Amino acid sequence: MNIPEHVAIILDGNGRWAKSKGMPRTYGHTVGAKNVETICRSAYNMGIKYLTVYAFSTENWSRPADEVKVLMDLLRNYLKTCKNTAEKNHMRVRIIGDKSGLDEDIRNSITELEEFSRDFDGLNFQIALNYGSRDEICRAVNSIVKEMRGGTIPEDTVITEKMITDHLDTKDIPDPDLLIRTSGELRQSNFLLWQCGYTEFYFTDVHWPEFTEDELKKAVESYSTRQRRFGKTGEQME
Repeated sequence: MNIPEHVAIILDGNGRWAKSKGMPRTYGHTVGAKNVETICRSAYNMGIKYLTVYAFSTENWSRPADEVKVLMDLLRNYLKTCKNTAEKNHMRVRIIGDKSGLDEDIRNSITELEEFSRDFDGLNFQIALNYGSRDEICRAVNSIVKEMRGGTIPEDTVITEKMITDHLDTKDIPDPDLLIRTSGELRQSNFLLWQCGYTEFYFTDVHWPEFTEDELKKAVESYSTRQRRFGKTGEQME
């Protein structure tokens, strides 16, 4: 089976799953957060090298205040427990997104976790927090412009795709080979738009809290049957 190097997942359906169980939406987020570690372990055991999950978007701030508070509290707890998980599994953890929009204690926890896991050689795990792809691209372009004004880059330089790629949050991470979205929605929701130019997509009706190792295998098996044609190194082009 052809195992993708990098899998990205839009973790969708926590609230709908909880509602189907007669529980509040926040319960779904709690169960969904616990499922992340399970899928990280499954992905690594399958031979996947990079896993990126969409945990909190720039648009999620518009959700009800009590739900946002629960999500932020879950994030605080997860960042603490993730340090132990990273050490146990030799997992390198990186956060992508606009960290400046997060509370100071969360930013400090992110810095500590990233530094702690920097040299681990297991799964490369990326968490998208306060992330929106359009925002990421704007930040990348603004960073290039700032470097031009500061003299780091000559002002007459033509901005290229590589320059933008090198200024994205994912600059040291290969583009996803496979993007999975749970819960039946058929859209990308402003997630890794630049990086997914040639990514294979897989949609499932399964809500994220019930997305198991077997469901991940189904997605990878589907990916494995597809013939990649865009001319990437080592892949056939027709």
